[in-house]
Amino acid sequence: MFNFHKNLNSLVLTAFLVFLGLSMLVSVIPAFQLQKTEPLPTMTEPTEDELQGLRVYVGENCMACHTQQVRNIEMDQTWGDRPSIPSDYYYSKQRMNVWQQSPSVLGSERTGPDLTNIGKRQPGQDWHLMHLYNPRIVVKESIMPGYPWMFEEKSPDQVKEKDVIVSVPSEYLSHPDNKVVASKQVMQLVNYLQSLKQSDMPGMDATAFIPSTKKKIAASSASVDGEAVLPDGLKLYDQTCAACHQSNGQGIPGAFPSIAGSQIVNDDNPETLIRIVLQGYDARPEFGAMPSFAAQLSDEEIAAILNHERSSWGNSAKKVTAEQVTKIRELVEQSVN
Repeated sequence: MFNFHKNLNSLVLTAFLVFLGLSMLVSVIPAFQLQKTEPLPTMTEPTEDELQGLRVYVGENCMACHTQQVRNIEMDQTWGDRPSIPSDYYYSKQRMNVWQQSPSVLGSERTGPDLTNIGKRQPGQDWHLMHLYNPRIVVKESIMPGYPWMFEEKSPDQVKEKDVIVSVPSEYLSHPDNKVVASKQVMQLVNYLQSLKQSDMPGMDATAFIPSTKKKIAASSASVDGEAVLPDGLKLYDQTCAACHQSNGQGIPGAFPSIAGSQIVNDDNPETLIRIVLQGYDARPEFGAMPSFAAQLSDEEIAAILNHERSSWGNSAKKVTAEQVTKIRELVEQSVN
């Protein structure tokens, strides 16, 4: 019926119809579906800096790899407390501009992980800044390109008091005494990334979606010879701590301290170590600030992580129990209140 070798009109018409059909399926129909998207009732409106950061995200084409296209499949359920939904990227009914109805941006491939919950997984500002300057600083295997044009390397006498200095190791600088200063543009982008946190959905239990969560809860409630079995400390460390302190516990010189051989980690009294995890730590200006993980990790998870740290990379210290973490958490909450 169709002889594409001799009838070029049929070839062009068929190619056009295929293109039109795919365009409807990939672009037009999803766009119409997004018109019905509503923000979640627990979501908060973004600040102006966060909205500007979204525009930087779009302008730098971040979604080409970190697509925000929602896919309810197993591999995408590892990045948040539940699968992503369109409302996670939707703030209000106000259009972004003439062409964009909402901030829901669709990428072409998922080379990088879903960022739906990156603000919770990586709350630290210093980590994001170093990752954007040169991803290999914090993730040696990363294939993500760096964005050095969003930073400025300055000599010490050029640094101003208001400048945000990035804790970049000296090996990445043209001169070891120089400092890397973040631009307003990259600070807006980091603010946007830190704002990406999944909101609670009324009446929805996240454990119903994430099989690993149910296994973790079951494991934490189990016991052997009367002693509670904690979650997998190595896995939790890799998910929560390794991005800064690295999988070998050596940290990043000039950026994040080593926990291998650390006196605080090996102290017989784990109170200081537990407090650092719960409250964060910003007392050493030569390193980036550590954010608080009190809201992100349970007492059992913190105990499991600390036990992994206190028994790895040459460290040898007594085990920490979930009850010890609970006691310190109560003291921390009392001091705040």
